[in-house]
Amino acid sequence: MSKKHKYTGFFLVITGSIFWGIGGTVSQKLFQHNENIDVNWLVVTRLSIAGLLLLGIHFLRKGGSQITGIWKTRQTALMILIFGIVGMLGVQYTYMASISYGNAAVATLLQYLAPVMIVLYFILRREASLTKQDVLIILLALAGCFLLLTNGSFETFSIPLPAIIWGLLSAVGLAFYTLNAVPLIKKFDSLVVVGWAMIIGGGSLSLFHAPWQIDLSQFSAETYAYLLFVIVLGTMVAFWFYIESLQYLSPKEASFLSSLEPLAAVLSTVIWLKEPFGAYQWAGTACIILMIIILAISKQPASEELKNPGHAD
Repeated sequence: MSKKHKYTGFFLVITGSIFWGIGGTVSQKLFQHNENIDVNWLVVTRLSIAGLLLLGIHFLRKGGSQITGIWKTRQTALMILIFGIVGMLGVQYTYMASISYGNAAVATLLQYLAPVMIVLYFILRREASLTKQDVLIILLALAGCFLLLTNGSFETFSIPLPAIIWGLLSAVGLAFYTLNAVPLIKKFDSLVVVGWAMIIGGGSLSLFHAPWQIDLSQFSAETYAYLLFVIVLGTMVAFWFYIESLQYLSPKEASFLSSLEPLAAVLSTVIWLKEPFGAYQWAGTACIILMIIILAISKQPASEELKNPGHAD
């Protein structure tokens, strides 16, 4: 592969990861800026529109055979329904809820505990043995969580408890999402799988929280700008760029560079939103980012299925 193609891959995955990270911070700003926007409305709107855009891109590039083909057998139809409701909606809702109670930096970092949960899952199922690398990443994860959430002291949590609970649930959701995406990704294009999953997730939540039941007259130009960023750049373009980068880079290279996402979330939250971050919390952030880098540049610790088949944020 030529250097030009390699650089194209670098550009795509780096840009997508930065959009992912900043997208969480912009979502936090939306919650602060407009009290009419809550987690339910944003998740429904974000998933539904981004899903339609992803399917539209696939249709323009490759036609509609796979878009309809995923529904032609009962098995794949059931798989995409479960993946959309439990996987996509589960991880998106918990992630946004964690942001709304806390901040984007902590929500993103907690979500990145998912690889540790997957490692433990395979070990408990006795499909993999505990290695020195597994021990290292688990210790880094525990140390990172302790420093991040307590700021170095057991006496008080530096992050609201609901934000911690939703963030940990988001990591569980991302682990489920990653493991259950594998059989679908092997049969269908990633854009089709994730596009439908987003539409199913957004559509199912809309049955309880209709997105049109909101007063749009209360939206300022600034609100629309934030929404445009979250839906188009922070969701649709971010995922599309990551998938495209896999044409030029190995999954290992792409997942390594995607570690820029939590860094972008932390920096944008601290610099733009002026969220306080203590020295211990920076140390915890470093532990979790180091864990991500080790997972990315080393052999997969528990299974080849840890190769990122797609991204949840």
